[in-house]
Amino acid sequence: MALDFGQSTFRFAAPVGKKWQLSDLAGKRIATSYTELLSKYLTEANISATLVPLDGAVESAIRLGVADVIADVVSTGNTLRQAGLEVFGEPITKSEAILITRPGVKLEGSLDTLVRRVKGVVTARQYVLMDYDCPTAVLDKACAITPGFESPTISPLKKEGWVAVRSMVLKKDIHKVMDDLFNLGAKGILVTDIKACRL
Repeated sequence: MALDFGQSTFRFAAPVGKKWQLSDLAGKRIATSYTELLSKYLTEANISATLVPLDGAVESAIRLGVADVIADVVSTGNTLRQAGLEVFGEPITKSEAILITRPGVKLEGSLDTLVRRVKGVVTARQYVLMDYDCPTAVLDKACAITPGFESPTISPLKKEGWVAVRSMVLKKDIHKVMDDLFNLGAKGILVTDIKACRL
């Protein structure tokens, strides 16, 4: 299960402004802490280069004169920029934190509880709770925009011809959904973060 944090990429980087291409790596010295992974990638790309194995501070290898290019794990890119480097080419690989178990293992007891809780937090980070007041005349259209997990919660309002609607909405879609609801005639559109859930 992807945990939605710890995202990073394994990338090539070189001094800023040189505009390297993948083909430029042929015959060059490439510093990395991941020689096996890089060797496999270069073999598949049919590129012959010299790998310089390092156990850390890979971004210093070019400045120290031990490499022409580096291949390193990049998250924000700040360390590379501070070293006067920039990434080039497509990512060699991408990664993120995941939760795994051995095949065939049955989740029971506290392990099942842990996995359920982690899933709840991961899911909660992807969604928001959206509340809005909606004219009953357009309720079906509004519910089509915010279908929720099972269905939206609909409560009557004191004002005749209006209902209150509550639904889970994907966080990445909130602005479009809010605009669509507003254009439909919905009012009082509110968004609340969800900390955890069980679905």
